[in-house]
Amino acid sequence: MADSDALINNIFTYVATALLCVFPMTGILFSYAQIVSTLMRMSSIESKYKAFSTCGSQLGVISLYYGTSLLEYLSFTLTHSSQGITVASVMYTVVTPMLNPFIYSLRNKNVKGPLGRLFSRAASSH
Repeated sequence: MADSDALINNIFTYVATALLCVFPMTGILFSYAQIVSTLMRMSSIESKYKAFSTCGSQLGVISLYYGTSLLEYLSFTLTHSSQGITVASVMYTVVTPMLNPFIYSLRNKNVKGPLGRLFSRAASSH
């Protein structure tokens, strides 16, 4: 009897997780499809570039958020180790919120210039 209860619990967990992932992702993909179709109708290349850079930042944050939550879920289902769960939880609750403002600041010209010079110096020194 206990095995069937565990099986039902596992099935319910997987179905609920799938639904909680599918619905938000469908909404996100639909909204981005609408945004891209609107951007393609714009006539100015400069305004298209600015809009696409904004969408790129948002897409980076969304990917970071969903990627981390997916890794957290997979690490729990595969390993059941407390260390893996702790690392994933820290990534999800600390690193993602800290990187969010940084990703959006990459659109700022005052940040892009010095960061580009830093990367070019680092690449030339190797």
